[in-house]
Amino acid sequence: MQKGSVRFIALISALLGWFAVITQLFLIIDNREVSITNTLFRFFGFFTIDTNIIVALCFTFIFLGTKYRLGRFFSNPSTFTAITVYITIVGIVYNVILRSLWAPTGLQKTVDELLHTVIPALVIIFWLAFAPIEQLKWKNVFAWLVYPIVYMIYALIQGYITKWYPYPFVDVNEIGYNKALINAGGVLLIIFLLSLALIATGKLMKKIDNKKEVAG
Repeated sequence: MQKGSVRFIALISALLGWFAVITQLFLIIDNREVSITNTLFRFFGFFTIDTNIIVALCFTFIFLGTKYRLGRFFSNPSTFTAITVYITIVGIVYNVILRSLWAPTGLQKTVDELLHTVIPALVIIFWLAFAPIEQLKWKNVFAWLVYPIVYMIYALIQGYITKWYPYPFVDVNEIGYNKALINAGGVLLIIFLLSLALIATGKLMKKIDNKKEVAG
């Protein structure tokens, strides 16, 4: 596909991402139960929000092009695959574990679907269609774990200080440290396995392409 088409799709994805994140910010401020400062602190304490911001930044700089350093960074197959892993986990955890815990309506429902379903799907499709995933290496997986590990540590530490936790499966107030740590470890294991699966997919697609070249 032509470069212009890739940039156009990246632009649409970036606009959807920024719309979802910014609208969610306004909604959480409008419906806040604590001070604005604490509300903002909580807003940026969600893995969903942090990851969707990363996705929006990624698509923004892919649209702007590789003339920018961040454009080259986000276009790197390892970087984009890591982001694909993170946003896929957002979709999996929400739709499997968290969706049943509340029933948003109106604009909140629209934003909710964008953040947890539409944008993860867009990233996966973009990854499959455009990312040079045949360049992925098994060792990439260890670097990809840094962000989720740091986030989990941060979530537990800030929860210890503020007594507020972003997700029920790490809410020490309700389930205790042992269960919270087990759950956090479980999520990290899923991220690790998903990372391996995406690398394996890249290598499989490379083999298929090589066979096509030989056959051709």
